[in-house]
Order: sequence, then structure tokens, then C-alpha cells
Amino acid sequence: MTDERSAPSGAVLVVGGGISGLTAALEAAEVGQDVFLVEKNPSLGGRVAQLNQYFPKLCPPSCGLEINYQRIKNNRKIRVHTMTEVKSVSGGPGNYQVTLTVNPRYVNSNCTCCNACVDACQDEVDNPFNFGMDKVKAIRKPHEHAFPARYVLDKDACSSASLDAIVGACKYDAVELDMQAKEITVDVASIIWATGWNPYDPNNLENLKFNSSQAIISNMMMERLASVNGPTGGKILRPGDNAEPASFAFVQCAGSRDENHLEYCSYICCMASMKQINYIRAQYPEAPITVFYIDLRTPGKYEKFREKLMADENITWIKGKVADIVAENDGSVTLIAEDAVTGNKAQAKVDLAVLATGMQPAISDQAKALGLTTDDNNFVVSQEEGMISAGCAKKASDVVTCAQSATAAAMKAIQASRR
Repeated sequence: MTDERSAPSGAVLVVGGGISGLTAALEAAEVGQDVFLVEKNPSLGGRVAQLNQYFPKLCPPSCGLEINYQRIKNNRKIRVHTMTEVKSVSGGPGNYQVTLTVNPRYVNSNCTCCNACVDACQDEVDNPFNFGMDKVKAIRKPHEHAFPARYVLDKDACSSASLDAIVGACKYDAVELDMQAKEITVDVASIIWATGWNPYDPNNLENLKFNSSQAIISNMMMERLASVNGPTGGKILRPGDNAEPASFAFVQCAGSRDENHLEYCSYICCMASMKQINYIRAQYPEAPITVFYIDLRTPGKYEKFREKLMADENITWIKGKVADIVAENDGSVTLIAEDAVTGNKAQAKVDLAVLATGMQPAISDQAKALGLTTDDNNFVVSQEEGMISAGCAKKASDVVTCAQSATAAAMKAIQASRR
């Protein structure tokens, strides 16, 4: 185990390298605070990096993230540890001792991203960045805009021959097959939990039969399909057969507002679906679209966004929960619901159905073991002075709200660090 000691004023630990963690780390560091930024994945950016566009300006993620990455490069107050998780926390406000586990990447800092190892690699894995909709080599850059720009190796997915080829192809001695997990200890005055969210697992929604047809996808899968660096180069095609869908459906509150799953509103799902309808309209201007919903929640300035779409004559809005999805022999699916307005049975046969799955706090399973206080839905509650939650670790939020929350968390962390 190694130790990293902070400056006398006390450092801030930011757990999570998504948009909330990046914002919190930068806000704290740019007023002179020492910051440790840890992220469990091989690169920073979190869920925002997987989006095609995000509100309010409908920017691609590279827009905001690249600026933040450059700010991190230029700020020596921030020490970044990827592939790193919090193992334990002891102490109290102003004096926490945190043990971190750094998992092996099997690629060291000599990596130049020359791609020779990828060309030599003989094994492929499902691409986690694209939710398994395509394959990638077992050694790779996590995605096109990954930061830090360094490859990662799925060692367990490789044959001995493939590993030998990878090592032999690297001219920079960057591949370390004997790399081991290690522990480091940091002393910090405050901790910001910005651990983000995971999409709710659609396999839990038995009536929506996610695995019964490749014509049923999640909303995050739709983001990747529409992205130029996604599995189809930005073309919205049905996974599996790559057919161009002639019709679409959206199933709102897929798992949210349901006492058997996520009892809360996930906040972003309505706007996410409306944004994705715009993706569809850009590629399929006349395609019929059916939206099944409980309530449509488009607060404030987003009302005009909703009004424009509701004026589209090729979009049908049905107030009702989908009770069943039936896979058809031609590759399409039929969605069945009860129209809550008319009381009649409603059906829609479409080529692609999108489940608007909700937000689940990513730290759910770990929170109790780390001594964190959570609410009934596993969101982290800021309880003592030095333990602060931010972004989607705190509540289901959009990007703007996450940035605001992270800035507030940074200010609280600085105050705790300087007492």
C-alpha cells in the first residue's frame, strides 16, 4: 500500500469522473484546493460521454467534455486516478483517511495510442461503451474521445497467443501483463460523492420483454445509435439486422414511478425521448412515432420543445402504460396498452421500440459498506460536514442541474477543508 499526502490546508476527494465529478474537481482546484479525482472506469466523462447530444443547447458531449479535460491537463492541483474505487473511509470531517483500490489496466503510461496492439489482437468482446451493440478488440482505447488517452486490456478475454501478439506489437513497452491491483491511501478533509447513475436494467421489466426482440432497445442504446462514433456511425438502424425502421414507439417511465422498481420520477426521461424523436425526424422525416406515457414532464423552458413535437401529425401520444410487447415474425414488435383517456385497448406495431429506462444511483450496492447515508431510493444524503453528494448521486438530474449541484458541493467541500 502506498500513501499520497495532501497539502496542509486539506485536500478534497471527488469520487466519480462524470460531468458532476469533473465540475466539482475543477471548481475546487481552480480556487487553489488540492483535489484527488477518482473514477472506476478507464476514462472520464461518465454517462455524458455516451450521449449523442445533451440539453440545453443540444451539444455533442465532446463540446463540454473536451474543455473540461483541457482544464484538468492545465491544473496541477488535480490528481486523476482512473480504474480506481473507494475501498474504505475512516476518520471524520477535516481528517478522512481513504483507502483506494487501483485496478490493473495492463497498459502503462508509455502508451501512445499508436493502435499497433489493436491490429495484433486476435480477440473481440462486446463493446461496453455501445451497450454490446457491436464488437471491439480486447485491447483498445475505451472510445474515440477517451481521456486519459490510454488503451485498456481485457486480459481475461484474450488467448495466450493473442496476449503474446499484443506484447510483441508494442514498441513502447506499454503492455504490462503482470500488472496487479494496488491500494493507495489518501488523507483528505472532505469527500464529494459524484458517483453518477446507471440505466435501470430493462430485463427487470418482465412485461416489456426486452430480450425477446432486437427491435426493443433502451434510451441509452438509442443515444449510441444516433452518435457518429456509435456502432452504426450515427445512422439509426435496428440492431441485429441493421434494417432502417419505418416506424417507432417510445415507452415512457420504463421502470420509473413504479413501486416494484424505481418509485420516483427519473426526471430526464420525457425530455430524453423528445430529444430522440428529433434524432429520428432528422433521418426519417415522415416515420410514424407512437409515445406511450403516464404524464409528460417538460418543466419551464422545455414546454416549447414539447409543444413543437405535439404539433407533429405523425406522432401519436397515448396516455397509458404499456402492459405487453409482442415480438412479431417480421422483426417488428407490437406494443399493447390501455388508453387511460378513452378506456380502449391501444396497439402499435413498430419496427423499433425505445424503452425510456430510468436513472438508478450507481453507488447503490456500495453505499452502506462505505458508511454513507442514503434515502429510501439509495441516493446519497449529505449528512456530516465533510461528506457531500452531488449530481445524480444526490438525485435524478439533467446535466445543467448536475453542474449546479457539483459547484455547490465544491463550495461546501472547500469550506470543510479550510476550517
